Amino acid sequence: MSSTELRHTALDAVHRSLGATMTDFAGWDMPLRYGSERDEHLAVRTRAGLFDLSHMGEITVTGAEAAAFLNHALVGNIATVGAGRARYTMICQDDGGILDDLIVYRLAETEYLVVANASNAQVVLDALTERAAGFAAEVRDDRDAYALLAVQGPESPGILKSLTDADLDGLKYYAGLPGTVAGVPALIARTGYTGEDGFELFVRPEHAVELWQALTKAGEGAGLVPCGLSCRDTLRLEAGMPLYGHELTTSLTPFDAGLGRVVKFEKEGDFVGRAALERAAVRAEENPPRVLVGLAAEGRRVPRAGYAVVAGGEVIGEVTSGAPSPTLGKPIAMAYVDAAHAAPGTEGVGVDIRGTHEPYQVVALPFYKRRK
Repeated sequence: MSSTELRHTALDAVHRSLGATMTDFAGWDMPLRYGSERDEHLAVRTRAGLFDLSHMGEITVTGAEAAAFLNHALVGNIATVGAGRARYTMICQDDGGILDDLIVYRLAETEYLVVANASNAQVVLDALTERAAGFAAEVRDDRDAYALLAVQGPESPGILKSLTDADLDGLKYYAGLPGTVAGVPALIARTGYTGEDGFELFVRPEHAVELWQALTKAGEGAGLVPCGLSCRDTLRLEAGMPLYGHELTTSLTPFDAGLGRVVKFEKEGDFVGRAALERAAVRAEENPPRVLVGLAAEGRRVPRAGYAVVAGGEVIGEVTSGAPSPTLGKPIAMAYVDAAHAAPGTEGVGVDIRGTHEPYQVVALPFYKRRK
């Protein structure tokens, strides 16, 4: 296989039969949209959407010292995660820079599933493999062992309940349990990246098509539609969720990104990046870094990643993500700005869009919060 050849998920033929517009995403040929991005976005907000997320990177960690190893390798306290629960965390470099943000599921006493972003899966696998030296723990590349489907939106619990006898009501946010969905063995997780309630279903690749079809049929009456990566991006932007390569990079520590809460200094033992992160925590207290804020447009022009944020003729920050918001009906963006301009309601802020300073208002994140 040549390095330029795209990888295909087990659902590739399904996406093509549905007329999806495909795109190269982190070396995978993935559906960008099936029809209207706006319609797909609003379906998830009001009904339900079905996503193929099989490009995500699954890494299994097992062994007597699996918990101690993950505590050393990652910034979070993984040893305190109960079996059947999940935790959002990060893996950092020695200098504190963010290599990736992760979700770690504890499947059993000595078994964990680490889910990395597609673009960083190999980097995370390599870092974990290297950091496992000296621990009674095995790191296994399970990217080919799983397909991953997600059902997101207010109708998703009802759709899934019609296909499983698993206790979905008892499944908390950031938890996972083994079950059977439409006769297919699955790890059913209740996490998500859309700001809505929803579920991720980790299954064997050979069961992916059958499960997609069963979910599609079960969702017919509830308005379920297939959704591509494009609306996933606008959904997570409205929900104020960071995207690696945009809000998170190796040049930022978790403290620079306003996510210092994921770093657990109180856990036992040393961990990779600890000394640098302790310095970053002090630095953030004494000299606040730029703050991640929301920007809401007053006009119609859409800001994009990398555009300068300005005030009084000075550059005060940079846009990390921007898009039209289908829910709010206007362009929105996330940006890192100087602390002096970070308070919600701050006016006189603009985004330099091809030489024109378009007016924006600083607003609190997230832009959108679902009703519980």
